[in-house]
Amino acid sequence: MGVEREDGSAGVDDAELRQLQALNRMPGPSGEVPTGTAPRPRNRDAELLVTGHALAQVTSLGEALDLVAQLAGPHLPLGAQAVFRADREVLHCVGNVGLHDEDDTHRMLRLPLDSVHPATQVARTGRPVFLASPEEFQERFPVGWQLSDRDSHRTWAFLPLSTYGQLTGVWMAAFDAPTPLTDERGTFLLTVARLLGQSIEQTYDGQADRALSQSLRSSMSRIGPGVDGLTLAARYVPTGGGLMVGGDWFDSITLPSGRLGLVIGDVQGHDVHAAGLMSQLRTAIHAYAAEGHGPDAVLVRASHFLNSLGEGRFATCIYLEADPATGTLRIARAGHPHPVLRLPDGTSLLKHVRGGLPLGLDLGEDNYPVSVVTLRADEILMLCTDGLIESGGHDMYSGWLRVRDALAPGTPDDLDAIADRLMNAVVDAPATASGERPAGSSFTEDDIALLLLRRDPSGARAVRSGRHLRFTLEQDEAQGLADARIEFQGLLHDWTRPEQVDTVLLLVSELLGNVLVHTEQAATLRADISGARGARRLRVEVTDRSDDVPHRRAPGELSSSGRGLLLLDLLAQRWNIRPEPEGKTVWFEVDEDGPDEP
Repeated sequence: MGVEREDGSAGVDDAELRQLQALNRMPGPSGEVPTGTAPRPRNRDAELLVTGHALAQVTSLGEALDLVAQLAGPHLPLGAQAVFRADREVLHCVGNVGLHDEDDTHRMLRLPLDSVHPATQVARTGRPVFLASPEEFQERFPVGWQLSDRDSHRTWAFLPLSTYGQLTGVWMAAFDAPTPLTDERGTFLLTVARLLGQSIEQTYDGQADRALSQSLRSSMSRIGPGVDGLTLAARYVPTGGGLMVGGDWFDSITLPSGRLGLVIGDVQGHDVHAAGLMSQLRTAIHAYAAEGHGPDAVLVRASHFLNSLGEGRFATCIYLEADPATGTLRIARAGHPHPVLRLPDGTSLLKHVRGGLPLGLDLGEDNYPVSVVTLRADEILMLCTDGLIESGGHDMYSGWLRVRDALAPGTPDDLDAIADRLMNAVVDAPATASGERPAGSSFTEDDIALLLLRRDPSGARAVRSGRHLRFTLEQDEAQGLADARIEFQGLLHDWTRPEQVDTVLLLVSELLGNVLVHTEQAATLRADISGARGARRLRVEVTDRSDDVPHRRAPGELSSSGRGLLLLDLLAQRWNIRPEPEGKTVWFEVDEDGPDEP
């Protein structure tokens, strides 16, 4: 309303509150409360402190007015209340208690600020209006008297509601009996009005936050079903800040040529401000992708956009383009957790993709390399925020094991069932069977966003057995050797002979390292597992486009190279080198029920 007036904040600590709550009944010298004596008068200061403490926790205007109504008594015959707020040039009633149910006058009351009414006079001047009798009300405000609940009350007080020195509304208190305005009673009513004004503004802020978060959550629930050949499932669970949405989000974008864009991200923080930034960033990324920019360019532009807002917050994000015809995924990552690849038999692998810094960090490094992953029929790519992994006190490792176990059961047919099973496994679930949290980890609430993308089989349903892994290692990706080992560990997580897993990791590292050291080409790795458990066969192929064929050597004791083919000959059941039209392929096989290693 723009009326400035002095205002102080009312605060009370729990110790003072308990002390004043006890003032109504004081113990005697023996420590007992005397009996057979008249009760002490109600202590108004204690009542104010108790009421103020409760008002700070209400979530609606109705709750606040009900609390104030509890102050009524013989010395304050409070019978009804109403609260008025300004909407541009009009004062309107937003809530009331104690008025006649059959009289909707106050509930529908709208008063121009220049009208003659006690509430509008308070709004214009910022000063209270006290009407000691119906006759005074009728004489001073004849129009207002016609609108009032005339037959029920004898005295009225209209007091300003203010927050941080700004007048925000008017509180009407109507009394059932004549109530003289003494200095003590006037001070008491002004204090109640100050507490009520602060409480009402708090509830309005909370309602605005909830309305914003509800709108954002509704927009995320409208994610599309995917495109022909690709099926989508998405879930969002807000678990931080008490809002219906936080800083996590996902989105799908229809791109030219039948391609599909997917994005998932997490803005720093769990408050409504994070939700607002998330909404802006989500819209910006959608627009950049719809313009036809590639994944790397989308993230570069999004990082600049977030930094330009000047909010000092960052965001992690993954954006990918999916081609349903080929299953090719072009992925760019900005500080976000790696995707997870679920194979048709339920095995899940962390799919390591290259990445850059989180969005919004102005460090002069706008490099978001694009990784290419091929999704085969009935394979599912999972994108999630860190809340899915770390909820319930888990760290990234133990949380990943929980996610892996939840992804394993069932077939890939029902994507929604897989998504629901994941949510049920992590939301409100105890960390251990005994309900204890993992040792050394703290429980932190966070939002959870989840996207599942499945490549559908074309034509008749494909019947595929076993597991399959594809991995490409570029010359500038030495870190990819460690990533390949981690993915192989996931591929062989239930291999019955652990010593063979170590053997496979050694041979894979040797073959990929040879390509990086002895050629200038990328290495393409293919791994396939076939057969029944306990008698499975693993075949690994590493292909590069170099024509240089490796030869068996007899390295000296101190030699740092030359042992690759020797290791294959000693540790693999079968191996060979196959020439290709461009380059060569080195392959080996290991049988789960094969002979013991030398």
